[in-house]
Amino acid sequence: MATEIKVPTLGESVSEATVARWLKKVGDAVAADEALVELETDKVTLEVNAPSAGTLAEIVAADGANVGVGALLGVLGEAGAAVAAPAKAAAPAAATPVPAAAPAAAPAPAGNAALADAGPAARKMVAEKGLDAAQIAGTGKDGRITKGDVIDHAAKPAAAPAAAPAAAPQKYQWTAGTAGDRPRAAQEERVRMTRLRQRIAERLKEAQNSAAMLTTFNEVDMTNVMALRNEYKDFFEKRHKVRLGFMSFFVKAAIQALKEIPAVNAEIDGTDLVYKNYYDIGVAVGTPQGLVVPIVRDADKLGFAQIEGKIGELGKKGRDGKLSMDELTGGTFTISNGGVYGSLMSTPIINPPQSAILGMHKTQERPVVVNGKIEIRPMMYLALSYDHRIIDGKEAVTFLVRIKENIEDPRRLLLDV
Repeated sequence: MATEIKVPTLGESVSEATVARWLKKVGDAVAADEALVELETDKVTLEVNAPSAGTLAEIVAADGANVGVGALLGVLGEAGAAVAAPAKAAAPAAATPVPAAAPAAAPAPAGNAALADAGPAARKMVAEKGLDAAQIAGTGKDGRITKGDVIDHAAKPAAAPAAAPAAAPQKYQWTAGTAGDRPRAAQEERVRMTRLRQRIAERLKEAQNSAAMLTTFNEVDMTNVMALRNEYKDFFEKRHKVRLGFMSFFVKAAIQALKEIPAVNAEIDGTDLVYKNYYDIGVAVGTPQGLVVPIVRDADKLGFAQIEGKIGELGKKGRDGKLSMDELTGGTFTISNGGVYGSLMSTPIINPPQSAILGMHKTQERPVVVNGKIEIRPMMYLALSYDHRIIDGKEAVTFLVRIKENIEDPRRLLLDV
């Protein structure tokens, strides 16, 4: 008996998704609860699993298709059931045999297994350019064809035709819009934005359009917190089975500052100010699909080890595309660490409807004056971007100073002073 595979409920306020890629091909045997297809929404990438064991009989929504909640994705047949081959045009009754040396060329995507496993962008480019996929050398995993492979193949000159009478040499004349002997268009790659990237773009622009955004800076001496971490990191990891990083210190420092300056943990709702008496801290995570901000719920009630463990768990799920809608929804304050990519200073953009975001940066040794003497210290620039409609300059500066004080003397975090 055939079973329909449909788009599941995607989460609050999400009604449409894009078929990112099918993980199974028609005719493949499928186990119960095995992942069949990946769907990409404007917030997360999720897998649709097989409701029962069987054989994938039909794919209705191909890679790249936009589908709504409840839409038919494919059909699952009974286990071991034969799958009918795609219909073909009937051959003439007295067709002339085709010589073995010149077989008819099959459509490129169907005749190339590496392309069948490639992403929708690569397949789309092959179809648009009318290329023979069998002639493209795949450099991706397991020989899969990537977009770069298609571009490289298309840029190669075609095989030289039969020798023609030599023509008089002509001096090449440069023409606007060309590079060498190829037009600029041949060197460009046009790829449709993913839903996640579109959503990121919308939210960033929304923040700039709706908030009176301003950034204030400070710098923090990392000497003491680095010494504390180096002294206890091995024992900490052995005791808690999780590595001790710097993010837990900054989360703790931010929470103490949020309690002192509640406007930074608030948001504007129409003509009301909504002060949050809980601390759900968003931690920005870079993924292959774009930046996402999973939430560490009730971070004020967690210890250092619990915060580090939760951040590690959310980060891995983000990179694997396994974050749930609940893990991305809400948040009262966000911390972004551009330092892991080498950034020395930046002006982070607020994550609406939040009112502020803390930007961490690379720790770098610099000469600073300490007690009247110049010393080399590991220093980090901090940036606080905030909505000036709700947070005054004095509050923003005080907030950042409190974080600086807590990091430079991490004992304050233990004593809550």
